[in-house]
Amino acid sequence: MRKPIKAVLIGTAAAALLAPCTINAFAHSGHGGGTGDSRATTLGALGKRSGVRIGTAVDMAALADDAPYRAKAASEFNSVTPENVMKWESVEPTRGTYDWKQADQLVDFARANGQLVRGHTLLWHNQLPAWLTTGDFTADELRAILRKHITDEARHFKGRIWQWDVVNEAFNDDGTLRDSIWLQKLGPGYIADAFRWAHAADPKAKLFINDYNIEGVNAKSTALYDLVVELRKQHVPIDGVGIQGHLSVQYNAPHDIADNMKRFDALGLETAITEADVRVPMPSDSTKQEAQAEGYDVLLRGCLLTRKCTDFTVWGFTDKYSWVPDTFEGEGAANLFDEHYKAKPAYSALRDDLLLAAGRD
Repeated sequence: MRKPIKAVLIGTAAAALLAPCTINAFAHSGHGGGTGDSRATTLGALGKRSGVRIGTAVDMAALADDAPYRAKAASEFNSVTPENVMKWESVEPTRGTYDWKQADQLVDFARANGQLVRGHTLLWHNQLPAWLTTGDFTADELRAILRKHITDEARHFKGRIWQWDVVNEAFNDDGTLRDSIWLQKLGPGYIADAFRWAHAADPKAKLFINDYNIEGVNAKSTALYDLVVELRKQHVPIDGVGIQGHLSVQYNAPHDIADNMKRFDALGLETAITEADVRVPMPSDSTKQEAQAEGYDVLLRGCLLTRKCTDFTVWGFTDKYSWVPDTFEGEGAANLFDEHYKAKPAYSALRDDLLLAAGRD
């Protein structure tokens, strides 16, 4: 997350992760309020028929304390992403002492409900533990610390993660590499190293590079494309590209997203929309909600038109727990459901796209 038609099989590796589960066990706790649809017509169920998993990022505090949230997360989606509990500051707040409790709880929740898990994220410049950012480490020391972190986390969840966002937000909007602690100390080779270490720790997990503002063809998405071309030449084990999809109705929707995604498709890489939301200037109204629906629609159609796009994940599904108001002043209402779990036009737009992709009226 940034804090400032087709029919393709999900694949045998994903199926193996769910083997001990009942495949249609979308929920143990029932279908939460909001639309009145049966479980057979939830976004997750329709996505399954269309060849695309429909997922959501999950707020663990809400999952623990809010029964309607928990029911909706279980019933509406068939993959989940942790909003925060797999990030470095959460899993290793003190050097050498790991806290996997909440991350394990999410993995257990997903498994109980027949869902796959996107791991987020092994390497980022943000939400790092204080001991790391304030430590005066040499390049060799930092490289060893990074290798240990990636290895330990990927190995802890080995066999339980479908896709990892291995490297997150490595580029600036102009296409240059972000001047992060990793680039400063380790040089650009840190990206290839991160993928090699993650693959060594969990060879069956799909490994993604993930970024924002790469929905359309632009300087940033082209720089990322050039990077993955080079990584493939070096036989780096990279499997996919994650396109976050944080949009605002104040800007044009990325109508060239399918063209952009097909570039990666032609390389043999998987793609995914990993963090979709569409924020609006507050207060919201019906006109803004229709514009929001168009934004979500453009993102999903881009995925459905791309043969190797495997999944579409929204970054939270209810405005009740959205990150947007605290990050973008004067904006909000970015999700598919309002604070009371009532579905918006954006939900209907996604549902209609999936019905069409599945060949139904």
